[in-house]
Amino acid sequence: VFHLFLHTRKKMRLLLFLIICQCTINSVNTHHASNPNVILLMADDLGIGDLGCYGNRTLRTPNIDKLAEEGVTLTQHIAASPLCTPSRAAFLTGRYPIRSGMAAFSRVGVFLFSASSGGLPSEEITFSKLLKQRGYATALIGKWHLGMNCESSNDFCHHPLSHGFDYFYGLSVTNFRDCKPGQGSVFLKGVQKSLVIPIQIAGITLVSLAIVQYIGLLKVPFQALAYCLLITAISLAVLIFFFYHFRHLNCFLMRDHQIIQQPLSYENLTQRLTKEAVQLIGRNTDAPFLLVLSYLHVHTALYASESFRGKSKHGLYGDAVEEMDWSVGQILDVLEKYNLSNKTLVYFTSDQGAHVEEISSSGEVHGGYNGIYKGGKSMNWEGGIRVPGLLRWPGVIQAGAYIDEPTSNMDIFPTIVKLAEAQLPSDRIIDGHDLMPLLQGKVTRSKHEFLFHYCNAYLNAVRWHPGNSK
Repeated sequence: VFHLFLHTRKKMRLLLFLIICQCTINSVNTHHASNPNVILLMADDLGIGDLGCYGNRTLRTPNIDKLAEEGVTLTQHIAASPLCTPSRAAFLTGRYPIRSGMAAFSRVGVFLFSASSGGLPSEEITFSKLLKQRGYATALIGKWHLGMNCESSNDFCHHPLSHGFDYFYGLSVTNFRDCKPGQGSVFLKGVQKSLVIPIQIAGITLVSLAIVQYIGLLKVPFQALAYCLLITAISLAVLIFFFYHFRHLNCFLMRDHQIIQQPLSYENLTQRLTKEAVQLIGRNTDAPFLLVLSYLHVHTALYASESFRGKSKHGLYGDAVEEMDWSVGQILDVLEKYNLSNKTLVYFTSDQGAHVEEISSSGEVHGGYNGIYKGGKSMNWEGGIRVPGLLRWPGVIQAGAYIDEPTSNMDIFPTIVKLAEAQLPSDRIIDGHDLMPLLQGKVTRSKHEFLFHYCNAYLNAVRWHPGNSK
C-alpha cells in the first residue's frame, strides 16, 4: 500500500508539473498574441496584378511576395471605395466613408488642395487614437489626403496629429502630376472645359459690342467694353497664376506641423520615407508601436530613384513598383535586426485598384495592371476595388495560406484594436470585422454577408455572400 501511495504521489506531481507548464505556455501565447507592434503598408493606385504573389511574372516584387509566403494572402480583399480620400477614411475608421461624411456628392471625390477646409471629422475615431490610448507610439509616414485645416491656416483640425498620430512625415494632400515639372497637369483639361465656353462668350460679346458700336446701331458705353475686357483679363491672369504657382502652394513635405520642403522634391523621396520608417522602428524596440507607411508609389506623377530608374520591364511604372518593394524589404530587415518579426503584425495593401487610363504627357502608359478584373481606379468594377491583402505575423497566423473569402480594408480597424486590447466604439456602427479568426484558421467563413460599393456617395452595387454558399 505504501509503495502504491508513493507511486501515485509521483504521478500526481508529474501531472501537476505538466498542468503548470501548460498554463505557462498558454499565458505566453496569450501575451504573444496581444499588444503586437503593427505596421500597415499602403500603396497608392497599385493593381492587384502588379505583384508576383498575385500572378505577375515580369515585375520583381520579392519582398512583398515574402509577406505572402510567410503569411496569409487574401484573394477577395476589397477597398471601401475606388478613390483615395474615401478609401483611406474607411481604412482608418473601419466605417463606410458615407457614414463619416467622406463620400462626396459632387463629381470630384477627393481633396485637391492643401487649403481645402474639409477633412476627416474630429469626432471620428481612428485606430491610431485607440492604440495611442493603449500606450502605443503612433506614426504616419507618407501620404495623408484626409484634410488639414478647418477655419484657419494653422488650426490643423484634420491633420494626422489630430487623429491619434504622434508623428507625421509626409504629404498632407497627394502626389499630383502638377508637382513634377514636365509631367503634365491633372487640372488642365478640367479647366479648359470649364473656361472655354465662358471665354468664348466673353470674346463674342466684346466683338459684337465693338461691331455694334462701330456701325452705329447701338451706342455702347465705353465703360461696359472696359469692364468686359477687364473681367476676361483677370480670369486669364488668375488661371496663369494658378498653374505657375501650383507646385509651391500645394506640393510640400511636412514633419508634424512644419513644412520642411516647398516645393516637394522627388529626389530620393522613397528612400527618405523609408529612412524615417526605419528610424521610427529603431526608436521603439522596447515598446509597442503603430507605423502606417503610406507610399506615394505608384500614383502619378511617377518617379523612381536613380538606383531603380530604367531597371524594370515596365518603364517608369515598373521602376516605381520595384522601388516600393525594396522599401518593404528594408522594413522587414529592420524587424529582423531588432528581433521584432515575431512581435509584429505586418499588413500590405493598396488604397484602390490601378489607374488603367493613366497616360503621361509623352504618351507612355503610367497605369498598372488589375489582372483579370475589369475597370480600375474611380470605377466600381472589380478592378477598381479588389486590392492586394497580405498579412504576416510569424508564429501567430498561418504561413503560406490563401483565404478566398470577402474581406475589406475596413477590417483592419477592429482587428488591430482588439489585438491592442482596446475597446471598440459602442456609440457607432463599425462595418469592419476582426480578421484574426480567419487568419488563424479558427473559422473558414467571413462575417461579411454584404459589402456595399459606393461611387462617392452613390450606391453602385452590393456584394452578397450568403450564409449557405460554398
